[in-house]
Order: sequence, then structure tokens, then C-alpha cells
Amino acid sequence: MSPSRGEIAGAVVITAETAADVATREALLDRAMGPKRRKKSSEKLRRGRRPSEGLAFVARDASGVVTGTVRLWDVVLGEGGPAALLLGPLAVDPAIKNAGIGSALMRHAVAEAARLGHAAILLVGDAPYYERFGFTSAKTGSLAMPGPYERHRLLALELTEGALSGVQGTLKAAGRKLKAQTLPLVA
Repeated sequence: MSPSRGEIAGAVVITAETAADVATREALLDRAMGPKRRKKSSEKLRRGRRPSEGLAFVARDASGVVTGTVRLWDVVLGEGGPAALLLGPLAVDPAIKNAGIGSALMRHAVAEAARLGHAAILLVGDAPYYERFGFTSAKTGSLAMPGPYERHRLLALELTEGALSGVQGTLKAAGRKLKAQTLPLVA
């Protein structure tokens, strides 16, 4: 007999991602999302950047194994527009998909973003899944992603009422850049 959704979700702990989680997270993302994940428009906004401070999380099972991940990234809404967050990717180990872990990660990420004072979160995803967390396309009509994307999948959640009023333009990467890797010199 397999465990119920609540039993698995209740058996995970959501923690801040650490440097030791990177390889496991990347392998999980490859299994859950496939090789095309790096070609998405959202990835263009993440490439060369660090997640927003304090907003990268993993779900761990009782033995400490990473079973899910979610990260939020700093973006600017249009040229000189207000700051916001871009959520993604959200992924759960395919072997335990539909166990409530993704929902737990989403709720945690949204609550932490609000606690840290962020005004809005955007994402590209399936409305039927993300609507339960308050995401909608109602305020994204004048916004665009860099590169190809399906307009109806650009969703947003205001954490501060009116944060998305009148915003327009293409999302731009913001926030902390990754430090350049230094390679040893070969004589």
C-alpha cells in the first residue's frame, strides 16, 4: 500500500539549499524536467545569477535525501520597472510525484518571499496547478519574457496589493551574479 499525499508531504522537511545540495539538485532537475530545461526563456533570466537571497529551498525526506527543489530569482519588470521575483524551477523527484511535496515547497517559498518583503512573484507554468497558490495571468498581459514562451503561461502573484499595477515590458535579470570560476593556469 502506498502512503497518502499528506503522509509523504508530512515526512519531508523544507530547508535552505546549501552548496552541498547543488549536484543532487541538478540531477533531480534533469530527471524531473529533461534535457530541454536549460533552453527555456526563464533560464535566460537565471543564467549567471544567484537565487534571491534566502529564497532557494530543498525538500528532504527522513533520511536527508533531497526530494524536491524550488528557487526564486530577482528580476526587474520592464525597463526601469519595479523589482519582483521569478519562481522556478519547481521540481519533485518523479518517483514520488503527486505526494504534496511541490505544494509544500510552493507554500514555503511564497511565505518566505512575503516575509522578506518582496512585492510580487512571477512564473511560467500551468495555470490549473498554480492558481491554487493565487497565481493568475490577469496582471501579466503587458509583460513579456525574453525569448519564446506561451503568453497564457506567464502568471503572477501580488504579495503587496497593487505591486503589478501598470507594469509593462520584458522581464530583465537582476540580483547577485555568480562569481567567475577561476581556472588554474597551465604552463
